[in-house]
Amino acid sequence: MRTSALTPTSRTLMWCLHLLIIGLLALAATRAVIDSRPNAGWIVALAAGCGLAYAVGPLLPRVRLSKTAAAWWLAVVGLVWLALLALSPDGVWVAFPLYFLQLHLLPRRAGLVAVLVTAAAAVAGFAAHQHSFSPAVAIGPALGAAVAVAVVRGYQALYRESEERRRLIDDLTATRADLATAQHNAGMLAERERLAREIHDTLAQGLSSIHLLLSAAERALPDRPEVAGPQVAQARQTAGDNLAEARRFVAALTPPALERNSLAGALERLCTTTSARLPLTARWSSSGEPVSLSTEQEVALLRIAQSALANTVQHAEATTVDVALDYLGDRVALRIADNGVGFDTIRRIAPSDTGGFGIAAMRARMEELGGSLHVGSSPRRGTTLVAELPLAIPAKTEAPA
Repeated sequence: MRTSALTPTSRTLMWCLHLLIIGLLALAATRAVIDSRPNAGWIVALAAGCGLAYAVGPLLPRVRLSKTAAAWWLAVVGLVWLALLALSPDGVWVAFPLYFLQLHLLPRRAGLVAVLVTAAAAVAGFAAHQHSFSPAVAIGPALGAAVAVAVVRGYQALYRESEERRRLIDDLTATRADLATAQHNAGMLAERERLAREIHDTLAQGLSSIHLLLSAAERALPDRPEVAGPQVAQARQTAGDNLAEARRFVAALTPPALERNSLAGALERLCTTTSARLPLTARWSSSGEPVSLSTEQEVALLRIAQSALANTVQHAEATTVDVALDYLGDRVALRIADNGVGFDTIRRIAPSDTGGFGIAAMRARMEELGGSLHVGSSPRRGTTLVAELPLAIPAKTEAPA
């Protein structure tokens, strides 16, 4: 009777079972007194003892948590019930709720064996009180046992189906959260790129035109240079300042780590900073002939490295992590491997509470650029993440004859 895992419905059924056992024991004791049976005192005492032994079980933590302790408790209740059955034929009715307890608390096979033994004892006890055996004597306990087995097995099947649905709902919720995060991040990237294009195509171009026009006007006003010259020069200087400001604004839309560094330099600096600021040794390496990547590709690989290192620090309990950027001819691969606790890759990883990217968001970012992301991990064996992007190989041109 694991009350911590009971649903409201199962808790109600359990209370009904408690009341049924107490009611049947009270019925056996009451009929013994009313009918003035020879062993009425012993029957009342055994009914009370059986009820007391039964009431102790739900109060003991070991009975709720251990099948072995539950088996011993059921054995004690069963022995007191057998003594009551030996003195009163009304004790046979207590076998029915005992079936449910045995099927619920004992392992599958042990529960079936206990039900069969209890049914056989009920049939034998009732036949002894009737001083004869007939099929009618066996029908009641046997039918009760069959009904109990069918009800308990049906309830367990429904419970397993309900748990499976709950797990599916949890997976769906996690998937929707990952998708929402990926869409949000993709929207942010698209908006930043749109702003950069708009500024470049409108503001920066307009300021460049102003700069050229004012320069031409300055050259076209030789007659009154003392009046027009300073004003035109000031306007040209203002336009030049605005143009420089617009260019700085456009440059700010790319990650600062990539502003004056290559991707390899940004990743190496990320490893150095991580090792200096956190209790984690981040080792950097690179192989292959470096190839120029687009800004989108560099930003994607840098963000994935940042997110992977953040997840390693927060969840992996690792002491070292290796970050490698490999140029493989037709593709570039970013590999991040730690020696942490690992995880079960079958379970879907929810987005990080700190704002990082989940595995699904990283994979979506790679797939948008035609790449792929693979994660290999197992408990206590670390985690390896590999992000690959294809490289556009220029077609060979024939030399002139």
